[in-house]
Amino acid sequence: MSPKSEVRATRAEGVATRRRVLDHAAALFVESGLSGVSVKAVADAADVFPSQVTYYFGTKDALFVEAACREVLHIGAAVEKAGAGAGTSSEYVTSIVTAALGAPSLLLFAEAMSVARFHPELSGQIDTTLERLHREGARAVAEVCDRNGWTLRAAPDTEARAFWAIVIGVALQRAASPDGPDPTTAEAVISLFFTLHPEET
Repeated sequence: MSPKSEVRATRAEGVATRRRVLDHAAALFVESGLSGVSVKAVADAADVFPSQVTYYFGTKDALFVEAACREVLHIGAAVEKAGAGAGTSSEYVTSIVTAALGAPSLLLFAEAMSVARFHPELSGQIDTTLERLHREGARAVAEVCDRNGWTLRAAPDTEARAFWAIVIGVALQRAASPDGPDPTTAEAVISLFFTLHPEET
């Protein structure tokens, strides 16, 4: 094997190892939160040494924020897919709210935002993730509205920002109290932003 091939193989293995650590870390964080997971637990789950976890991610907080950011982008894709087949605007709202609030990893991102508050070096990743989430959400809602002839009370970007602010807030309330708001709370608030299709009025 040539030196270049060895470098490529090493890099490929490194990328695979990093992804495996991230996958296992995300699963552990969903189950136990940031404080309930140690670097050793992540390393054991991913079948690597603890030093490899810190080599690739630096700190547990950095690993947590990256895992949370990746997970919320996956949720964004699932939300878009869930809403794509809706026949009415009310079905659309129900579908996207259910998809978002039904994702166990949604709370990870809310917690990651709190972590980044005390770690400025991690806040850039949160900002970048939010911008991507809003940008892709705005595109998705604009496409759905154009396809179905629906209109919005505000610009698609504003709608997307409002959607994520509402569902993250509702998820936090539900987590804080078993008697917190149910998904219909989010549906009701989000529905205020949509002008219903004429056939539904």
